[in-house]
Amino acid sequence: MRDEFYMKEALKEAKLAFYAYETPIGCVIVKDGDIIGRGRNMRNTMGNALYHAEIIAIDEACKKNGDWRLEGCTLYVTLEPCPMCAGAILQARIPRVVFGAQNIKHGCAGSIVNLLEEPRFNHQVEVVGGVMQAECSVLMTDFFKKFRKAST
Repeated sequence: MRDEFYMKEALKEAKLAFYAYETPIGCVIVKDGDIIGRGRNMRNTMGNALYHAEIIAIDEACKKNGDWRLEGCTLYVTLEPCPMCAGAILQARIPRVVFGAQNIKHGCAGSIVNLLEEPRFNHQVEVVGGVMQAECSVLMTDFFKKFRKAST
């Protein structure tokens, strides 16, 4: 139930991205029951490949936390993290990641590789996938249907 509550918050961020004509990915970072970081995909808006939802949320959470280490936090994201975001999660020492839909093209929490639970790294992350998967997947599907219609 708690994971669903925070995934709904991540979905709110994803919907904001959707309405800004960005790929609808949203993220929140939670510590001690409080959301300390929020992010949504903003690559097109910012014209920068680094503006993924997780990166934006990690940046905000680090500032609020006063430290680059986000120990004791859980990151909730609507789409399985890509390689860049998985690396940032590891670097921030986030101990738990909860995602909604699988990322079959770039997923690094189990779909293609699992960087987050790689035992050769000095930090591993508990990964929980499929939380509110249907809602997260539908949002992505609706976006790409809309995008395809607009480009034809």
